[in-house]
Amino acid sequence: MIRGMHGLFFNPEAEAVREFFRDKLGFDYVDAGDGWLIFNVPKAEFGVHPGDDPHQQFSFWCDDIEDTIKTLEARGVVFTSPVQDLGFGLVTNFEIPGGAQVQLYEPRHAQP
Repeated sequence: MIRGMHGLFFNPEAEAVREFFRDKLGFDYVDAGDGWLIFNVPKAEFGVHPGDDPHQQFSFWCDDIEDTIKTLEARGVVFTSPVQDLGFGLVTNFEIPGGAQVQLYEPRHAQP
């Protein structure tokens, strides 16, 4: 039976992204060998949305978006958009090495 979910970030600056998740976001990890870090992320969920352009999206959620932004900015994380209320939650984005954007949100919807 399925026991979990594994996600991947593909990035030309893979080593810098690994360091970012380890040092700036503070995720626990194991080294699978030769510096390939596998991160233990907090609780996960996923939804399925309609759309004409099939793709996947990674988001991280938090309990208090303003407090989380302050903590992460102190670690050098750069936020690229102001916090917006999108109904389902408060949403912003931050940049990881290589220029990719990752969403951070404080949910207002029911969670499993």
